[in-house]
Amino acid sequence: MTQLLPRASALTAALAVALACAFPAAAGTPTAVVQAQTAEVQGAPLIPRPVSVRPAQGRYTVDAATAVFASGEAATVAGQFVALLGHTTPLRLAGPKASGSGRAPGIAFRLVPATAGAPAEAYSLQIDPRGIVVEATDERGLFYGAMSLWQLLAGQQAAAVSLPAMRVDDAPRFSWRGFMLDSARHFQSVDQIKTLLDAMASHKLNTFHWHLTDDQGWRMEIKRYPKLTEVGGCRAPAGEAGRKPDGTPNLYCGYYTQAQIRDVVAYAAARHITVVPEIDVPGHAQAAVAAYPEHGVVDGPTEPSHNWGVNPYLFNPGEQTLEFLENILAEVIELFPGPYVHIGGDEAVKYQWQASPAVQAHIRELGLKDEEALQSHMLKRLERFLESHDRKLIGWDEIIEGGLPPQATVMSWRGIEGGIEAATHGHDVVMAPGHTLYLDFLQTNLPDEPPGRPKFTSMQKIYAFDPVPSQLDPAQRKHVLGVQANMWTEHTRTFERLQHNVFPRMAALAEIAWTPPERKSYDDFLARLPAQLQRYRALGIAYGQTALSVTLKRQDDRAGGKVTVELSNPLSYRDIRYTTDGSTPTAQSASYGAALTLPVPTELKAMTFVDGKPLADAPSHWTFDAASLLNRTDKTLAQCPQGGRLLLRLEDDTPLEGPRDSFDVSIFNPCWLWEDAQLQGIASVKVRAGRIPYNFGLLREEEARRGWRRPVARYGEFEVRAGCEGRVLASAPLPREPGADGFIELEAPLRQGRETITDLCLTFSGDTRPQMWVLDQVTLRPAD
Repeated sequence: MTQLLPRASALTAALAVALACAFPAAAGTPTAVVQAQTAEVQGAPLIPRPVSVRPAQGRYTVDAATAVFASGEAATVAGQFVALLGHTTPLRLAGPKASGSGRAPGIAFRLVPATAGAPAEAYSLQIDPRGIVVEATDERGLFYGAMSLWQLLAGQQAAAVSLPAMRVDDAPRFSWRGFMLDSARHFQSVDQIKTLLDAMASHKLNTFHWHLTDDQGWRMEIKRYPKLTEVGGCRAPAGEAGRKPDGTPNLYCGYYTQAQIRDVVAYAAARHITVVPEIDVPGHAQAAVAAYPEHGVVDGPTEPSHNWGVNPYLFNPGEQTLEFLENILAEVIELFPGPYVHIGGDEAVKYQWQASPAVQAHIRELGLKDEEALQSHMLKRLERFLESHDRKLIGWDEIIEGGLPPQATVMSWRGIEGGIEAATHGHDVVMAPGHTLYLDFLQTNLPDEPPGRPKFTSMQKIYAFDPVPSQLDPAQRKHVLGVQANMWTEHTRTFERLQHNVFPRMAALAEIAWTPPERKSYDDFLARLPAQLQRYRALGIAYGQTALSVTLKRQDDRAGGKVTVELSNPLSYRDIRYTTDGSTPTAQSASYGAALTLPVPTELKAMTFVDGKPLADAPSHWTFDAASLLNRTDKTLAQCPQGGRLLLRLEDDTPLEGPRDSFDVSIFNPCWLWEDAQLQGIASVKVRAGRIPYNFGLLREEEARRGWRRPVARYGEFEVRAGCEGRVLASAPLPREPGADGFIELEAPLRQGRETITDLCLTFSGDTRPQMWVLDQVTLRPAD
């Protein structure tokens, strides 16, 4: 069994309050260089951008001798600030000391009486030559003021930091500033969860939506029903990853004990973050049904799913199962003191209910219209249970179908339309549209991105999103509680990969959640982002590098022995420097301005610079030689037009340990396109391909669109066409199995014809289930 259970936390209650415990160094994070002299901060590079920043005259320097003052409840926040600063920078401050009646030089944290109409979570931060004062009317606002001051100090890594005088007055736009983590598909340790909570706090996010149950795993201990974790907490991955070398199951297991959950909830609360648990009903229930089949619909045992996508298992709607769910929720409520419990309600395909005579009889007995009304009936029952325990039900926007529970809050993920509908009917809404705020969508279209959804979500797209639709009138707009980004983990097997996906995009999320629209500016955000990257380093966060690098668009001229390239930065930074001699670019290297035509061979390196400093840790690098003009990979090929709408970057199922290859493939009709391939003098086409499990649950209408070509050879063939509807240019039979390394290499003679420059359509015949061939690399081979 793969050991994934997190160690029990040994943190004391006092340490749980202090931010200091939260910052283990991330593997691979560069060590910061401490500056020996005083570092000077220019401006106010804060993220999220405050409501008001008024520069003033003078500066104030913070060093080891700076005193920290606070009294009463303010001392808690002051202690958190001192601990965090000491663990993330060279600044080791003492304190806090009790506040006196006057203003002594140093940093003072103060709670002041609220004034009429003062916004919740507001704070002020004043810096002048006499010192620094952070004020708020409650502990939450004071904490956010402390985070702003920490941000100003943390990016410098100096023993003394000089801050410009300023007055910051600030308050959030939304009360719900959320981040969702899926721990059901892939599991994170308690320490890793805490790292994310610390990052959320530094961004002033305040709601952690914890997705704990799904078809692939039940991750929360329920003492009354131990098999939920004993059985539902383990799955056998698809393909070779599901078997050990001796043939026994290689189980992927993990769950959080109730003690660990209490630890996480307390840790979050100390950072003014509310944890919202999600227990999916009535769909995404396969792991639970595997543990307790009597609460499913179909007869016979099942197991937690190793498939991604939409699976058909539902809870049955009978009284015993409703009591089962209420008993689970009773334990959930004991563990999570926040006002909301997320009940799911999404993607509950009703095939099992439709096919069940017992369920159909139950619908008639209740006098309901259909299966959607039955789902609404279940959720309304659970809402009444939650309300009787002083909790509110929130669910994905499918809970609108069949009739919303009376007091339900809607989380709109299928665009913003569900949120608009709910708000117009007086229901509260959290906007979390998948096309904009799903962080498993890759950051860029670069080959270096990890597995996920290559229909990428850029920083610009997130930043431009306004959670309040213009269609709503002023009264309806008040129902928009806020905004949330979601990190689904089907393709996020490691914590390093998760950090890559979340950061730095969490910075854009923070700004749309906190900053008033009139204060938002993407250009200003780009100017502040480099300081945020330094804070990530201080926190030990292995943030993604791809969006900081340089992307390339190329046009080959094999006959002319040259290549024309266009360079850009995915975030739209403009200062790109490059070299063609193999050296690492510096701020003095050639500045990119327009397309470059380079001779072959050339070694091109490029980096993005901001204020003379490189943005990424390493340069982007390309080698253009005769071989590179004849070679493409799955990540540099296009997808065929008829390839379907769902392109994924999928990970290989081997080896069991260590890095694995990944492949870009459209799962509805796998097909790759080499556009404008130059065929002059080409004798054959060579392909390297792997084979991976087809582990996707599809809806019936999606299944109807799944395409594949019937094989001619016994095990199918690799085929190259001149355009996707053109003649066959090359073909080679496929073997029964890949080689020992999981790959095959085939070479097919090119059938000569009139084509000199054409699109090459590359496919493998045969059913894609249970396994499909996926292209890794294709090479045009000249005649000898």
